[in-house]
Amino acid sequence: MKSQFPIHFRPFIALSSIAIISSCSNTKFLKDGQMLYTGAEVKIESDSLPKKQKKALKAELEENLTPKPNSSFLGLRPKLYAYNIAKEPKKEKGFNYWLKYKFGEKPVLLGDVDKEFNKDILVNYSENKGYFNAQATYDTVSKNKKAQVIYTVKPGNQYLISQVKFQEDSTLINQEIQNLKDKSLLKVGNPFDLGVIKAERERIDNGLKEKGFYYFHPDNIIVQADSTVAKNHKVELNVKLKEQTPYLATKQFSIDKVVVFPNYNIRDVKDGKYSVPMSEDSLSKYAYEDIYVIDPEHKFKPRIFDRALYFKPGDVYNRKDHNLTLSRLISLGVFKFVKNEFVVSDSLNHKFDAYYLLTPRQIQSLRLETLGRTNSANYGGGEVNLNWTHRNFFRGAEQFKAAVYGAFDVQLGGPKDANNIIRVGANTQLSIPRIVAPFRFNSSSAFVPRTNINLGYEYQSRTELYTLHNFNASFGYVWKENVRKEHDLKVIDITMVAPQTVTEKYRQQINGDPANGIPANPTLQRVVDKQLIFGPTYTYTYTNTTSPKTNTIYYRGMLDLAGNITGFLTGANAKKGDQKNIFGVPFSQYAKMEHDFRFYHKFNEKTNFASRIIAGIAYPYGNSEFVPYSRQFFVGGSNSIRAFRARTLGPGSYDPRTQNATFYFDQSGDIKLEMNAEYRANIYKFLNVAAFVDAGNIWLVNDDINEQGINTRPGGKFSKDFLSEVAVGAGVGLRLDFSILVLRLDLAMPLKVPYYEKGDRWVLDRVKFGDSSWRKDNLILNIAIGYPF
Repeated sequence: MKSQFPIHFRPFIALSSIAIISSCSNTKFLKDGQMLYTGAEVKIESDSLPKKQKKALKAELEENLTPKPNSSFLGLRPKLYAYNIAKEPKKEKGFNYWLKYKFGEKPVLLGDVDKEFNKDILVNYSENKGYFNAQATYDTVSKNKKAQVIYTVKPGNQYLISQVKFQEDSTLINQEIQNLKDKSLLKVGNPFDLGVIKAERERIDNGLKEKGFYYFHPDNIIVQADSTVAKNHKVELNVKLKEQTPYLATKQFSIDKVVVFPNYNIRDVKDGKYSVPMSEDSLSKYAYEDIYVIDPEHKFKPRIFDRALYFKPGDVYNRKDHNLTLSRLISLGVFKFVKNEFVVSDSLNHKFDAYYLLTPRQIQSLRLETLGRTNSANYGGGEVNLNWTHRNFFRGAEQFKAAVYGAFDVQLGGPKDANNIIRVGANTQLSIPRIVAPFRFNSSSAFVPRTNINLGYEYQSRTELYTLHNFNASFGYVWKENVRKEHDLKVIDITMVAPQTVTEKYRQQINGDPANGIPANPTLQRVVDKQLIFGPTYTYTYTNTTSPKTNTIYYRGMLDLAGNITGFLTGANAKKGDQKNIFGVPFSQYAKMEHDFRFYHKFNEKTNFASRIIAGIAYPYGNSEFVPYSRQFFVGGSNSIRAFRARTLGPGSYDPRTQNATFYFDQSGDIKLEMNAEYRANIYKFLNVAAFVDAGNIWLVNDDINEQGINTRPGGKFSKDFLSEVAVGAGVGLRLDFSILVLRLDLAMPLKVPYYEKGDRWVLDRVKFGDSSWRKDNLILNIAIGYPF
């Protein structure tokens, strides 16, 4: 009889069956004399240790025991059961092989446990923590072919540091060590701890590296512990250099020559083209300022290395400048490999040459990208991008990027009158690895500051409605203080929007057609108005999310000031009818800021909590009564409030359903408040699940009043009742995390809808899960790439 289930369902059926029946004893698969190892427990016997200290020591000791027992879930061992029931595969592939060796776990037996080894581990670890008289024993408890090992540890009293001495002598290296002792990690009164001693040796090594002792090593430091000279469980520590410390490790080195190979290739070295070190005669023709750049083909301008290198001849070596130089060379973006060598050139005077061996990346590259996408606004589409990159455009590590693209979005469902969107465009960027300005800009960051010049054009067609030409240009700077802090200042950011065609159908939506039940919507005029936006923008980003901390944050703040100086100088005042033009186009004047704050809490390796708050405001004044449509805020969609389709929410309590369906997805506002919270958990390798809650909305600064004095979006203005107009949605998500790609599916439903009647906005009492029309309108599936925040 053939299986009733398709092949692709069988793994899920098998796993479900395992989860149900794995409560059956795994011990029936054991051979005679075998016992399943269920783990170990450490018991601490001590009358002198506080309860909290006992608990901490117990946890640390148990963590060091090996092997670990088979993993369990709610008291069951499904992975072990899968291993036991799966047949031995004939080949290293197929479902049976996956079930036994990929999903399953081989049984951990009592015979696999080296109890004597573990006992020694417990004693040694205790002694390393200052329990010098620790003793340990073990016993085995077994029942029904299952065994547990109980280790009993008697740690005795923990020894405390009574004195820390740094042995003195007249050598230069000892003087530098003495200068470092004030910040010693070894403190009188603290417990003896071998881990702290190792950290202290690393600290001294780091300090000496900053003072020119390049060949020094932490192992050259010895910390002697004497517990015989003090009573009451005290220990004295004596920090000193080992007598066998190599000669070079005790000497302070300075830089003799700095030599750069910007076109280095290991094959050229084998062919005898390059050699390290090089003679004075060979170097002389490559001199530039006070460095040597070995570049016979003149592929790079020497001055880029003069800016990037922090070592100059005569400088005392220090690790900070060493690492800073390597980081800056890497951040130029033109070198694939960056290698550094120090070669002793004068052993008597303790000097060495610094060689930088740089292997360039491919200077030019051409890349074709295609992608498909969908969004919660019932659109699906694709995009094709052709990108060309030149990483050394003017021989100064300038990166020039040019791209052409075409994209389309087609209505997949929803409002029948929604229109397709076509976009075609091109953009270029020249990124110069320095600040181009009339003033001098010095940066000691590991990241090279950049001057960016951007030019772009896009043709946008919304079929049957309008076509637009969009031009943009910007000039500005990007620089990093460190790996956490980044600044992006666009001194000038210009956008010009010019309509090509506006159809009669679209005009009808703007002006209204009462005979056909179409209300006037003058806000749509702003989409096709000629727009000229120019001014500076500034963005600051702080993040420590790459650190291994339990709690991490991300912050991005943005300030956009458009037309402010021009508006002030011309005395423009749109509200009084005195609107000024440039080249026949009214320029926009507004101030906008936005703050994006995110907090992440890591419970363990598999579960974490992520949250986000976004707050922003855009205020028009002077030459503008309204903020340009392209610079307003929007909410809804896969990266926002997921229970509402993209751009369908707000402003305020305004009901967008009162508009013609064609423009249901065009809601914008001047004020934005959004909050998101998400619990994330990994359930199996690349498979992650999430539960989330989203809340927020947008509002207007001023009412949308048309020429007839009618408010076209009633309820949209920000007021003291704004909290009652905050939309709320919740849902669950499935994420397939393949490291290079994260496919996300989020299913959400609204909990609070701001455009319902004020006392009836919470919608749980409206839930009708059996009603297919309710599900269609209220259960929103978001398909996206990457995490929402």
